[in-house]
Formats: sequence, C-alpha cells, structure tokens
Amino acid sequence: MTLSPAPLEAALSAPAEWWQIVAALGPLAVLAGAVLAAFIGWRTLRQKALADAQALRQRTRADDRAEWWKRTQWALDKALDGDEDAKALGLASLAVLARSDLAREEELELLDIAWQSVTEANGGDGTWDEDVDAVDSAEPIGDNGTTSTDRTEEGRP
Repeated sequence: MTLSPAPLEAALSAPAEWWQIVAALGPLAVLAGAVLAAFIGWRTLRQKALADAQALRQRTRADDRAEWWKRTQWALDKALDGDEDAKALGLASLAVLARSDLAREEELELLDIAWQSVTEANGGDGTWDEDVDAVDSAEPIGDNGTTSTDRTEEGRP
C-alpha cells in the first residue's frame, strides 16, 4: 500500500504594504544619518583646526612685527643719542633690524631717512658708503623668535 502524499498548503500573503517596507529600511536610514552626521562633524573640526592654525600664524606674525618695531624704536632713540657709543650701537642695530624679513618697504624708507639725518647731523653727506651694506639690504635675517612667552622683563617700574 502506497500512501499518497498529504497535500501541502502554502500560505500566500499579499504584497507588503508601503509602511512595512519603510519600517524594514529604518535601520539603514539611521545608519546613513549617523554616517552623515559623523562626516559633517569631522569636516567642521577640520575647518576649525585650519582656521585656528591660520589665526595663530597671523597672531605670531603680528607679535613678531610688534617686537621688531619696539626694537627699531629703541635703535632709533640710540642712533639719535648725543653719546657717540650709543649712536654707533643704535646705527648698528638699525642695520641688523633692516635686514629682517619683518621690515616692510615703508619702514625701510623710514630707516633710510633716519640714517641720512644722523649722518648729515654728524657732518656726512647722508649717502651710503659703497663698502658698507645699506640699511635696506636684500639679505634676509630670518625669524628671530621674539615672541616667547616665558621671558621676564626686569627694570620696569
């Protein structure tokens, strides 16, 4: 005796409703949102880091220039001093400061005028000696690192 197979009943369901499809894609949407938020956060941090680095470079350059100008003022005061040793020190300092890459063209013109007025006051003709480097020499000195924050200033009231 052979038994016939029992009929199988397959449960057929209707096509999935739209909300079921959306619900099934929910975790994928959450993952995509998290990836997008992480990318936006990374770009924001990167842009802020670049902006901070540029601001630091600008501030450092401005501090270096401010310190250069303080030293130039001191050298100008010494160059116009009545004492010959102080005058020589001031003029030598001006020559060194003028070779710095921190000096702009207008400031170099100012140093030229100061040099000429000092040499004319000393009986010179206000022109450059050919075998002496000019104040506005093209040789750059480079950065002199004048913006250290750990220095102390003494002798001020």
